[in-house]
Amino acid sequence: MATTDTDSAATPAPDGDATDDGAARAAAPAEDSDLGAAGSQLSTAPAEESGQAVPGSFGGVRRPGALGAAQWFGREVLGWFRWFWRQLTSMRVALLLLLLLSLGAIPGSLIPQNSVDEFKVAEFKAKHETLAPIYEQLGLFQVYGSVWFSAIYILLFISLIGCIVPRSWQFVGQLRGRPPAAPRRLTRLPAYTTWRTEATPDEVLAAAQKIVKRRRFRAHVTDGAVAAEKGYLRELGNLVFHIALIVMLVAFAVGQLWKSEGGKLIVAGEPGFANTISQYDDFKSGTFFDVDDLDPFSFRLDRFTASYEKSGPQRGTAREYQADVTYAVGADGEERKTTVEVNEPLDIAGSKVFLLGNGYAPVVTVKDGQGEIAFKGAVPFLPQDSNLTSSGVIKVPDYRDKNGKKDQLGFQGYFVPTFGGATERGMISQFPALDYPVLFLTAYHGSLGIDGGTPQNVYQLDNKRMKQFKEPDGSPFKAPLRPGETMKLPNGAGTLTFDGIKPWATFQVSHQPGNSGALVGAVAALVGLAASLFIQRRRVWVRATAGADGVTVVEMAGLGRSESLKLPEELADLAVALQADAPPAPEPDPDPDGSAPDADDPAEPADAAEGARA
Repeated sequence: MATTDTDSAATPAPDGDATDDGAARAAAPAEDSDLGAAGSQLSTAPAEESGQAVPGSFGGVRRPGALGAAQWFGREVLGWFRWFWRQLTSMRVALLLLLLLSLGAIPGSLIPQNSVDEFKVAEFKAKHETLAPIYEQLGLFQVYGSVWFSAIYILLFISLIGCIVPRSWQFVGQLRGRPPAAPRRLTRLPAYTTWRTEATPDEVLAAAQKIVKRRRFRAHVTDGAVAAEKGYLRELGNLVFHIALIVMLVAFAVGQLWKSEGGKLIVAGEPGFANTISQYDDFKSGTFFDVDDLDPFSFRLDRFTASYEKSGPQRGTAREYQADVTYAVGADGEERKTTVEVNEPLDIAGSKVFLLGNGYAPVVTVKDGQGEIAFKGAVPFLPQDSNLTSSGVIKVPDYRDKNGKKDQLGFQGYFVPTFGGATERGMISQFPALDYPVLFLTAYHGSLGIDGGTPQNVYQLDNKRMKQFKEPDGSPFKAPLRPGETMKLPNGAGTLTFDGIKPWATFQVSHQPGNSGALVGAVAALVGLAASLFIQRRRVWVRATAGADGVTVVEMAGLGRSESLKLPEELADLAVALQADAPPAPEPDPDPDGSAPDADDPAEPADAAEGARA
């Protein structure tokens, strides 16, 4: 019957780390040196070279004279460079840099970033006057473009490449080579079994080679034993994992350097959007992005549909946002219709169009003092809360009063889709749907400040050079309006009619050229990590020798990259399969004098088996 043995104390512990592997070899007993190449490390981790990091340790003896000083200095510089390179390309430094990169990304998610929202950064600086200058000096408002984050990023990139290249060549060499020959004493390996058989050694070795190859081992016969090895995918997975990290780093860099991202607010039924720089409400791009590289496409918002929970604790919570759009690729492309929803962007011409927000745009008609239409259209109001209480302004630059004199009008107002009353700060909405819409406006006349060419926020009214219309009693002129109602300005200055309401939606057009590479790298990293964790590289040897009584002694042993309960089980399965071609023979009678044979002598297999069982 086959037996197995696990003896970790008398076995070298090969693993993937060069330092630990070298320490294990140094601590192994002298009698284990007979394992030879069979006990070599089962990974591609390069062995670290010895060398002191002490000034003068690399230059050696300094010869007299200028030439001697130059030679000493050159050796010293080269030695320090090699030492630094070994440290940088070691696995522990790579893991440390990866940890630092993860920690460095934390401020980027907690502190407002200039590349994401400059208004939030300005608001943060205004609220934290003490911290803001410190954060500014540390580059925490632009973490991913800071010097220290870039240094970590580049060092990690170099470290991974310097670690992968030699391991890859070593792995290729292992694939091209053959499993090492069996050690002299198989009993010292962690998994071992032996038995006697009537089959000849050649028959045993031929059957053993056939069996291990059927189990997908690489095998060959050398020095009267079958040497087999399996589990190369572990090291391949390890290399794939690190290469995938490099792919992800490159993809991240490409995405940051060549990216473009912009936002656009579009009113339903109004003229749409063409992908040109002038059409964006806001636009950000990477360092190497060229506006001439914008993909040619266009789209318009046909209809926006939103539904909300009407009762219960989740009342007012959105249940569905849906934007029906018509899009076309190229200047003369065929128009197509589709639907854009939250987290379901429109993929068009290499860019993605995301649905971000929504609101309402009151449609108004403003007539001047002459009765002529001075303005007509939908004006988007920006939401202030989850119930879409919105604020906005209406600017009328082309206006004449009742005397025909040129002037300008401005209306500051609030819009609520479901009127819920008024407070000192303004009106409030009880529900985001259009159940009881009300528009509340305050009117001004004067200079809007747009004639000087200074850019203005279209959602804010600069009333420093404007006067507010007054009621006959001197109070500010203001009025709430329902759809279809008209507000008459004092002294025949004109009218404003609340014609209706149109929904609007905001879209983000994002072009990230590195996303596909990052996805491929992430998937490959998971696959490689799974392979390196769950696949065990191991070696198996089968030796068959003729005993003194003419019966063949079969020895089987296994060695794994790390301690594992599966190795003895696998060796037992192989032994059972081999015993079909080499059935066990009866054990010989003990010596008449009762002495026990040497356990390490293959000529006396019965007692060797007893030693393995012990």
